[in-house]
Amino acid sequence: MSIFSNIKETLDKQLPFVTYRKPNCSTIKGWFQQNNNLITSKDYSESGFIFAPFDNKEDAILIPKNQSTYIEEGTTINGFLTSNTNHNPDTTSEENHIQLVEKGIAAIKNQKFKKVVLSRKEKVELSDFNLIETFQKLLNSYPTAFVYVWYHPKVGMWLGATPETLVSVQNKNFTTMALAGTQVYNDTINVTWQPKELEEQQFVTDYIIDRLSDISSEITASGIETIKAGKLLHLRTILNGKLKTNTASLIKSLHPTPAVCGLPLETSKQFILDNESYHRSFYTGFLGELNINDKESNLFVNLRCMEVSNKTVNIYVGGGITRDSNPVKEWQETVAKTTTMKKVL
Repeated sequence: MSIFSNIKETLDKQLPFVTYRKPNCSTIKGWFQQNNNLITSKDYSESGFIFAPFDNKEDAILIPKNQSTYIEEGTTINGFLTSNTNHNPDTTSEENHIQLVEKGIAAIKNQKFKKVVLSRKEKVELSDFNLIETFQKLLNSYPTAFVYVWYHPKVGMWLGATPETLVSVQNKNFTTMALAGTQVYNDTINVTWQPKELEEQQFVTDYIIDRLSDISSEITASGIETIKAGKLLHLRTILNGKLKTNTASLIKSLHPTPAVCGLPLETSKQFILDNESYHRSFYTGFLGELNINDKESNLFVNLRCMEVSNKTVNIYVGGGITRDSNPVKEWQETVAKTTTMKKVL
């Protein structure tokens, strides 16, 4: 039975599952839970596939290795990316997001924090939703992203294609990344970045190095590079190090990152919780393989994602705000991000 047939059968039985493909990889993997128990991770010491929310005070959900069937298969996805969704964000969404960004900039100028990541949720109503086809389109459209579909009957269904690694751990060696800045891809990655975007990238890099200094050694940082994610470009710095403690301490040090929250962490996070007009849930949380083969974890930040309920899809998008941000441009950046996701619907 193919992995896509397993998805259909498991969904028909209303059992939890996740299927995914790692960046630059042709293998699709799947964990199919054998019961419908809602299992949470207590301290990131368990083994399985973890799905964690933005707010680390909320429960992270685990599809446990010892209660699941694991399947993987190589696949070739045929290119058929078309868009049959013509949905324009309403003016209320635009006004609200611009006002939110203006409020964030004012707080930065009042020295409440240096950076804050502000987001919004956009609802799209569909006449029909085909999970397998949408997942295949995501796989085809985002070869360099972590692409997934996750489902639990007691929680819901999420799909995404995220360009950002939270952390990969192999024994005591780990890799993470600082990711910031966005612009639309126009047939080249040789682009000019504005000082605001380069400053934001440096904020994120410096913060991560500082957070990791107590629990790791031998931290090295690559140069800043431009990477492509779908129809967008981002700035990225790769960080490598050796862990002095365990994977759980690494996760707790890194999540949430400044790339999804802000700097300083607690004040920017509180601003988000107080001022964003919706609950982020699993958007800007993290997901992935946790303690597989005891020594290996591969976790990704849940960006470029959507939540599906019947024929309603909620698309989640945001962007980093600094004192030099332009509220209208920040709105346009979120529109560019929703457009890339709508093309698979």
